[in-house]
Amino acid sequence: MKRKDLSFYSGVFLLCMSVLMLQIVQTRILSVIAYYYLAFLTISMAMFGLTAGALLVYYGGKRFSEKSLSFDLKWVSAAYAVSVGLCLLLELASVAVTVASATGVIVWLKMILLLAAPYVFAGMAISLALTRSPFPVGIIYGFDMIGAAAGCLGALLLLNQIDGPSAIFVVAAVAAVAAVCFGAAQIGSVPADAGRFSRALSRAPLAIVVGLVVLAGLNAAISRGFQPLFVKGKAEHRGDIALERWNSYSRIIATKSKMEEPGLWGPSPTLPKGQMVEQRHLNIDGYAATTMPRFSGDDESVDFLRYDITNLAYRIRNGGRAAIIGVGSGRDLLSAHLFGFDDITGVELNPIFIRFLTKPERLRDYAGIADLPGVHFHVDDARSWFTRTDETFDLIQMSMIDTFAATGAGAFSLSENGLYTTEAWSTILSRLTPSGIFTVSRWHAEGTPVETARVISLAMSALMEMNADDPRAHIYLATSRRLSTLVIGRKRLSQDDIETLNEVVATLQFKPLIVPGQRAAEATFEDLLSAMSLDDLDTRAAKYVVDVSPATDARPFFFNHLRLESLQDLSTLFSIALSGTRSVLNGNLVANGTLALLIVLSALLVATVIILPARAIVTFVNPRFVWLTSLYFAMIGIGFMFVEIGLIQRVSIFMGHPTYGLSIVLFSIILSTGLGAFLSERAPLVALGAVATTLALYLMSLPIWLPEVLLDYQGTEILTRASVAVLVILPAGLMMGFGFPMGMRIVAAMRAETVSPWYWGVNGAAGVLAAGTAVACSIIFSTDTTIRVGALCYLALTVLWLPMLHILKSREASSPDPLTSTVEPARVRVRV
Repeated sequence: MKRKDLSFYSGVFLLCMSVLMLQIVQTRILSVIAYYYLAFLTISMAMFGLTAGALLVYYGGKRFSEKSLSFDLKWVSAAYAVSVGLCLLLELASVAVTVASATGVIVWLKMILLLAAPYVFAGMAISLALTRSPFPVGIIYGFDMIGAAAGCLGALLLLNQIDGPSAIFVVAAVAAVAAVCFGAAQIGSVPADAGRFSRALSRAPLAIVVGLVVLAGLNAAISRGFQPLFVKGKAEHRGDIALERWNSYSRIIATKSKMEEPGLWGPSPTLPKGQMVEQRHLNIDGYAATTMPRFSGDDESVDFLRYDITNLAYRIRNGGRAAIIGVGSGRDLLSAHLFGFDDITGVELNPIFIRFLTKPERLRDYAGIADLPGVHFHVDDARSWFTRTDETFDLIQMSMIDTFAATGAGAFSLSENGLYTTEAWSTILSRLTPSGIFTVSRWHAEGTPVETARVISLAMSALMEMNADDPRAHIYLATSRRLSTLVIGRKRLSQDDIETLNEVVATLQFKPLIVPGQRAAEATFEDLLSAMSLDDLDTRAAKYVVDVSPATDARPFFFNHLRLESLQDLSTLFSIALSGTRSVLNGNLVANGTLALLIVLSALLVATVIILPARAIVTFVNPRFVWLTSLYFAMIGIGFMFVEIGLIQRVSIFMGHPTYGLSIVLFSIILSTGLGAFLSERAPLVALGAVATTLALYLMSLPIWLPEVLLDYQGTEILTRASVAVLVILPAGLMMGFGFPMGMRIVAAMRAETVSPWYWGVNGAAGVLAAGTAVACSIIFSTDTTIRVGALCYLALTVLWLPMLHILKSREASSPDPLTSTVEPARVRVRV
């Protein structure tokens, strides 16, 4: 391969690598300034921008050609790099919040434009490389796919080294290096009509690379560099920050130490007044927070922990072996030590917390936990670790585990819901000794006890899965008004346990809500506790306006309590929210409202930027052919996105974190669809029917056998789980790769290449809109349903393909046998 050829292919590789890295790192940024569920927005806006960029190249006509390819690729890629950095800075200075006014529309419209703008330049560059170069499309597309797949993995490595904003600057630098490579390819010359802007950018790529790398390094090295100004809608005061660390899981901040009233989740009214302790606040992604009290070995200094309702279970189990799910600041480990446990295991997904607690240069001496005898740390997804281990425990505690207060955010997509499903709780309960206790604490609101009701449902369903003969006899529940703590026994709670809990609850002035042998304090609780089977439990839960059904791996949205399928129920919920009652429902309504708003705004942008401008192209083409092929490309766009979103949600539960789920699914789909596209060039046109049918059947079968496979491998190491996920996705991606290029082949066989931009637009528009609706589908029904909808879209290709072939056959085509022709596909961007 010649050096100039290698430079061109290197440019394609680096450009597509940066595009995928940008999507994943941008998800991490949005998780801090907004919420995890906006991950679908990054995917949607990438699709929108790339499609718009490809259309701009088409509309450019003769201006973009092989005669000026290196120049055009150089300045467009440089513009992409610069726009990535500039849009990031504007994003960091913006407020991403939903408000009930017209201003809220402007807020999100601005955010959409900031996210989409860089991808427009990226789309132009990728389209130029694929449609204007002298090289074989198959080889270019191969470098495209390999680069994109590398970007999925590269983003994870990058986020584990530096903070999110600095990582974006590195991504932009990678794009600028691509511009340098394109320039070195020396294909064509500078056009005479080139403007000042493009000429200036074409001379600057190397300087842009150096500037961005220096900027990334400086930003990562200082604490007051370019960082989010508004986090979850509130201004962030960086003067209070003592430590700040980013990784692929989250951004964690430790504040400076202060003398304050002790931080308790659910304090007892009997807590001595005026007590002051030295403590820090640890903040996760700007919203979820916990406190770290200074501990130097004196148990009396942390005696206030005895007054927190989260530690209620320690009153009946305070010896033997304890396990803490979600170590965080280490406060729960300290509680286990305080109450008498001398063998304590902490399982924490995020290594930053473990480094804070164990590294002398961090907070080891302040927290004082790592030096306690009998304390063990495991950096792992708790669910996977409990599945894998054969250890058993006398008490397992999981108090207030959510990384960004998902209850208030209404998290429903790509958030850590995997610990709040029936399957997860069944696994955890199986790791208790025969007399062991599992305790969970969640928010409680009198009048609308949504989360409390849902943990009751989860406890009932998990105990039923374990064949408990009388599940309600295993459950005790008490509240401190704003918080409830659930105590679940592996076996029935003994009379001594019940009497001890009642005595402690009365002494600390908590309120018992569920006591074995007595009627529950709330009618809803009593109703759920009376269920005789899993089907009966689901039937009872379905009666309520809010969703109190037990979350499952197929519908893992524990923190979303809205039933979106009923407009009447939504009206009632809006009335509750507007009444001023403080409830997690308010956050749910805001989150779902944001989702609806973004879908509407995306639809408007798609119509004005993609559909309407491209509509005139199809004026002189057979109307029936246009309708059929338009529906065909729309089905590909919708089907692809529904399958992708459904698999991301499924794999996120399996992998233990949304960022890993996003990266693994994108990596697998990109790699396999690229391979499928290569193979499709050798297949006859009539083969699509068999491919589409096989794909639809495979996708339809996933909800049947995939859950069991994932459960079987849940306890394996992360690399094994990733390999399993890749192997599951590869067959689907391989077959999905046939759809778009084979559709473009029939367009080429009809001599309708001039209409190609319309089909790019239809496919891209369908993908943009499907991203949000796929999330909504999973919320209302399940991730299994989302995957099935995608399967039906691909099955529809078979129905559409036959009349398309009939029109092609009836036309006097240049190919002697158009049905078996392997017409060279139009040089278009298939998918990045």
